[in-house]
Amino acid sequence: MDKQVFQLVSPQVRRNAAYACANAPDGYRVEIRPRTRTLAQNDFLWSILTDISKQVEFVVNGALVKVSAEEVKDILTAGLRRETRMALGIDGGMVLLGQRTSKMTVREMTDLIDLAHAFGNERGVEWSPTSLGGAI
Repeated sequence: MDKQVFQLVSPQVRRNAAYACANAPDGYRVEIRPRTRTLAQNDFLWSILTDISKQVEFVVNGALVKVSAEEVKDILTAGLRRETRMALGIDGGMVLLGQRTSKMTVREMTDLIDLAHAFGNERGVEWSPTSLGGAI
């Protein structure tokens, strides 16, 4: 049996999921969790991160510099979680650990998008049309 994913949106889908569970081989695993972020949310977030990365400077190693959109994501996800995770690198230096947005729920991603917009607005970011929203 291949992997099966059921988006629980109707009684019929729930019955199909129950049937798949009842007929799955021993040792298979069932997980029920909230839906993860959508591709539209992901695209929207990356547009926002790109705008911030082009317009806002951050203090890095004591200097005020522009950083990549990926680094902005690391900074903002740490802010969303209100925690900074660090690991000791193989050369003895410190490595900051970011969070994967692909594992975020729709609600968590919405919170990150709201935080990113608020952060950019506080710093006078001029948003590109794709960063202004729409149906996500």
